[in-house]
Amino acid sequence: MKLDTIGFGALNLDKLFFVDKIVEGGGESAIRRYTESAGGSAANTIVGLARLGARVGFIGKISEDSEGRYLLKSLSIENVDVKGISVVKNGKSGIVLGFIDDSGERSLYVDPGVNDTIDITEIDLNYAVNCEYMHLTSFVGEKSFHTQIKVLEEISEVKISLDPGELYVRKGLKALKPIINRSHVIFPNRNELKTLTGKDFKEGSRILLNNGVNIVAVKLGSRGCFVTDGREEHLIDPYEVRVVDSTGAGDAYCAGFLFGLIKNKDLYTCGKIGNFLAASSIKAEGARKGLPKYSDIDNMTIRDIF
Repeated sequence: MKLDTIGFGALNLDKLFFVDKIVEGGGESAIRRYTESAGGSAANTIVGLARLGARVGFIGKISEDSEGRYLLKSLSIENVDVKGISVVKNGKSGIVLGFIDDSGERSLYVDPGVNDTIDITEIDLNYAVNCEYMHLTSFVGEKSFHTQIKVLEEISEVKISLDPGELYVRKGLKALKPIINRSHVIFPNRNELKTLTGKDFKEGSRILLNNGVNIVAVKLGSRGCFVTDGREEHLIDPYEVRVVDSTGAGDAYCAGFLFGLIKNKDLYTCGKIGNFLAASSIKAEGARKGLPKYSDIDNMTIRDIF
């Protein structure tokens, strides 16, 4: 059976430290408490889609360590097809150290481990082509980034979605062009788009559209989102909720927007669903705890947009 979406990105164990404040160089802060949870940007998005009932899979790499076993199990129990995940004996699985303050803001430090060693020979291209969308997110190192580009060259019939993150936008527009030129939809936040294009979200979106992207969905945080396909554009207000932890909010947004695309919703509705999932995410700790199941969406005003 063809999958709706396959994620291709880093798999990380998130070690989250809740602190009284996020400090800069030379400062000190107290740790209030600590949690561990499965993460990785593309993986969070795929779990969000799985909970809404989408058929999803994943391409990535872990080690045969306790972190890797935990990450694999965390996807399996969410009904994510894990046949595309390479498991190796050497090296260590990815880890992210996250620091979150009382306002829900965060800073992250990544130890990528085997995430950054993915080779094209480790990927089953027959598996990779068996989906409508492939959702890409960033790797720290160059090897896995170039493997993503090689995979795209082999799966021309698959629609690509890209959540570049800060790591990829730092590479610049020229370095990202092989992926951007193939992207059906791209999900930068406002700062990432400014870094990538040198322009604010409206003009920056036009630059991406001129580079071959079909849809640009810009995550604007407390302002909601801006979505455009070059023919129409919408600035969509967010859902107002109390922020507990913003970790994974952008990943949740991508899940909602992609779900809308899978269900052939219009551009505005895709943005609304994205905003709803982002708002659901930030009401709970960690990247996945707040992601709703379709059966949990019982507010009929919200259910109508789905």
